[in-house]
Amino acid sequence: MKPQLVFLILAIAVPGPLLSAADTGDAGSMAKKRVLFFSKSSGYEHSVIKDPAKPFTPSPGSAVPGLAFQVLKSLGDKNNIEFVFSKDGSLFTPDYLAQFDAYFFVTTGDLTEVGTDGNPAMTPDGKEALLQAVANGKGFIGAHCASDTFHSPGGKTMTAQRWLDDGDNADPYIKMLGGEFIIHGSQQPSHLIAVDASFPGISGVPADNDMTEEWYSLKDFAKNMHVLLLQDTSGMKGAPYARPNYPSTWARMYGKGRVFYTNLGHRDDMWNSALFQSVLTGGMNWAVGHVDADVSPNIDQVAPQANVLPLRPPPSPDGK
Repeated sequence: MKPQLVFLILAIAVPGPLLSAADTGDAGSMAKKRVLFFSKSSGYEHSVIKDPAKPFTPSPGSAVPGLAFQVLKSLGDKNNIEFVFSKDGSLFTPDYLAQFDAYFFVTTGDLTEVGTDGNPAMTPDGKEALLQAVANGKGFIGAHCASDTFHSPGGKTMTAQRWLDDGDNADPYIKMLGGEFIIHGSQQPSHLIAVDASFPGISGVPADNDMTEEWYSLKDFAKNMHVLLLQDTSGMKGAPYARPNYPSTWARMYGKGRVFYTNLGHRDDMWNSALFQSVLTGGMNWAVGHVDADVSPNIDQVAPQANVLPLRPPPSPDGK
């Protein structure tokens, strides 16, 4: 077996999330769980998961490489979760995956291709092993660009199919996750509607929240989705958000596995925020089985027009 990639964790002050014992289920007193945090970027590489030991040129609003590793190390210490950080897709085998209670993806692109970051790719068998492990009862957590990973065949490029639901033709990974990234517009303030404050961590989302983020417009929503947060599109600027409210954060079952996803997680200030850390901690604790929650499907009731998608912008000069 290849050696595990090791990341230098920078000494960054990370505020703790505002969580009550009800939110966490007193996870610190429960059995330790082991989570693989996988951050290979076959597509765009986000600064929060860049290897901090490598050269880095900061861009506006994204000046801290590897911030996600530091935040998760802190949250893990508080919630009895041990994180293993890796960008090596070649390690994905049934035996390797069996040692973890859950897998946390902040990834982009087709992970069976080496792509942008140059780290080893998964094999097709490795991808299948991941999906089977979740179906058999392992947890899965996805943040932000986890939905910009393994696009469905018709949506791998910005052609017309990218703006249409894929239905049964959706990629198996997307069917597991429960939704797929279409596009995002300019970073801007927006509001999230808390649908289920009884789910762990969601009580940490104030009703009057208003935060700046790179908001993902999503499609291919699973029918058995339990929506936790809705994207409030009223007042948002740009064609990607010219649509009714749609799920931003959800939990669902995939076979025997617990799947949690949030479209939050692009910006450094989001990873440092108490709101995001509350949502993330609740989702992680549920996914690994530290706490339980009712995840009965509710998408038809709380987001009846979620599948009314934004119109595709006019084609660019190259015809795409």
